[in-house]
Amino acid sequence: MRNGLPSFGRVLTAFLPACAPALAQEGPPVWEVGAGVATLSIPDYRGSDKRSSYVLPLPYLVYRGETVRVDREGVHADIFRSDRVELDVSLNAGPPAKSSDNGVRTGMPDIEPTVEAGPAIKVLLAASGDRDRVLSLRLPWRAVVATDLARYSDIGWTFTPSVQYRAFDLGPGGGWNFGVAVGPVYASERYHDYYYEVSPAYAGAARPAYDARGGYGGLQTMLTLSKRYPGFWVGLFARYDDLSGAVFEDSPLVRRKDSLMFGGGVSWVFARSERTARAIPEDLLR
Repeated sequence: MRNGLPSFGRVLTAFLPACAPALAQEGPPVWEVGAGVATLSIPDYRGSDKRSSYVLPLPYLVYRGETVRVDREGVHADIFRSDRVELDVSLNAGPPAKSSDNGVRTGMPDIEPTVEAGPAIKVLLAASGDRDRVLSLRLPWRAVVATDLARYSDIGWTFTPSVQYRAFDLGPGGGWNFGVAVGPVYASERYHDYYYEVSPAYAGAARPAYDARGGYGGLQTMLTLSKRYPGFWVGLFARYDDLSGAVFEDSPLVRRKDSLMFGGGVSWVFARSERTARAIPEDLLR
């Protein structure tokens, strides 16, 4: 999860289906393709008192390759993988925000779209005997750049460790997958400056100059619920951010000490490969 602007990449991929162990044991297709629609309600950035609602196309794309995967966590390229530990490279992206649409940022530069990339370590902490209950540790570090496609700037890095619990095949008739992830957010000074700094050129009586610091950026809790039907998929998510104690909580751009984003989506699966993926226990970490 992102520390400043909510990450559309992560939000949208949160709707994509998890590779449930039950499916893996049956040999799921190598790839599946579909499309649908998602509705989202999110703040402009963590700490903003302005929020927006979106209705967006929701791609359904799953690829279960030996070294490259696309799933609800994003795009991954395996570097190392064992039964309990996985190291991969993952990508993510974040949307822009116009300062003219957010009163507290009026007159300041817009927030550009961002792209993130970096290594992620996943550690399997525990799993039930039937592998339908999984507890894992996630340690993703990502470098972040802001870009409008014509130019780009390095805005530092984020580190978002979390403990994730996932349960599969729940509810009446089974088939529902539930996930909860909790963890702190850390980021560099440059990253916090990008979202929360007020330089003297943009300072005023109602918006004093402010220089953000690097470090702790609050606590995040993410909930997901999804179910895969034969021809379509549905999902819900909610994320709560507590900024109490964050190093930037006294920034004049922080108007709330907490934030909530939520949404839902449905996708129809149009095509899938005839070839099936190899069933492997590492699916527990996906």
